Amino acid sequence: MNVYAESSAILAWLLGEEAAPRVREVLAGAEIVIASDLTLIECDRVLIRAVTRGDIAEADAADRRAHLNAAAAHWNVLRIGADIVDRARRPFPGEPVRTLDAIHLASALAARSAIAGLELLSLDDRIRTAGRRLGMHLQPA
Repeated sequence: MNVYAESSAILAWLLGEEAAPRVREVLAGAEIVIASDLTLIECDRVLIRAVTRGDIAEADAADRRAHLNAAAAHWNVLRIGADIVDRARRPFPGEPVRTLDAIHLASALAARSAIAGLELLSLDDRIRTAGRRLGMHLQPA
């Protein structure tokens, strides 16, 4: 299995949420993991926001950032280039689609064009719905 990892799933894993074991299982079983620059940006921003609000200590955020960076070192990180921006600017099934979701969907489509059978790893219902309508297989199943 090969997966495009969207932010909601990676954040669930990173923050130890209820879905973390399922996400960890999918990531561990994937031959190839692709994530967008956006996934890493969103994860870092959530950690910064959590520290700023006092939800977690800076040391805890640093540990979680280190886990993210260690995992991401084994992923293929897809840059947000002109092709992704162009696709994100066009309609998706199930509109309205939020801006960041459109960038994730466009990134997943770009990755799928390079890797046959790529599956979408997301916990976000809106992204999962649009992904399903785009013909993508979803993880967790």
